[in-house]
Amino acid sequence: MNAPARQAEYPVALQRAVDAYLEQLRFSEETTTAGLEEAMRYSLLAGGKRIRPVLALATAEALGHTQDDVMALAAAIELIHTYSLIHDDLPAMDDDELRRGKPTCHVVYGEDVAILAGDGLFAEAIKLVLDEQDGDPERVLRALRHLVAAISVSGMVGGQYVDVKETAPHDQAGLRHLHELKTGRLIAAAIECPLLLFGAGEAATMGLRRFAAELGVLFQIVDDILDVTGDEAALGKPQGSDERHGKRTYVSVFGLEKARELARESHHNARAALADAGGQTATLEQITDYILTRDT
Repeated sequence: MNAPARQAEYPVALQRAVDAYLEQLRFSEETTTAGLEEAMRYSLLAGGKRIRPVLALATAEALGHTQDDVMALAAAIELIHTYSLIHDDLPAMDDDELRRGKPTCHVVYGEDVAILAGDGLFAEAIKLVLDEQDGDPERVLRALRHLVAAISVSGMVGGQYVDVKETAPHDQAGLRHLHELKTGRLIAAAIECPLLLFGAGEAATMGLRRFAAELGVLFQIVDDILDVTGDEAALGKPQGSDERHGKRTYVSVFGLEKARELARESHHNARAALADAGGQTATLEQITDYILTRDT
């Protein structure tokens, strides 16, 4: 299975649908917390490809459902992702001052408000699913439980700890596991939560779960490559941030060419898993190609 030679097209229509839904969200009528809501919306509406919620919409499509059937859950995933970015950028973490081409939340609103904005987005994500996501209540709760697990100590937050404290083994398996936790589990949840919400046949479930796991690895490898090769203006964040903080990445451990080889291998595995899953996977295939070839 050949990798695409140039940047693949992105499903912009799904991205715009997510943007429109996020734009209309409001979090409180309390006038005394208006500044907090402003900070939350500042980061939430700063742009980006919305890859995680778009993956949720594309997975719903693959299972024969519409955007509306999963939009609240997809938006909640983006709220959680934004909370993680706000906290990642804090001086105690990555200490970055630019995100999506704009000053980071703590630069604009202060560290105290930025911490609360992240906390608020996490809480509002849970509330959004419970209040707005349609479906069988047991399936909704199953999907929400999986989402929360994906960002727990056994997922994203634990991965951040492993990254900060460098507790993973210094080999390929250790690096992969670090990023499976830190980045991969939330990306995988964007695919697995719709599976839990809607249900699917055994072949589709197994194929899409394999796809979800591989896609998270692919995303991280490409992200590491772009941290070295990308243009800061296009990326919308400081180039070389990982190197500046001495972080272990696929590039620092394996070198640039080997990292590119690993990305192509991961892309191949992800596409093969989609082929096994069957269904209407054209949009998921498009996203997979885009992630491999993206330059921002």
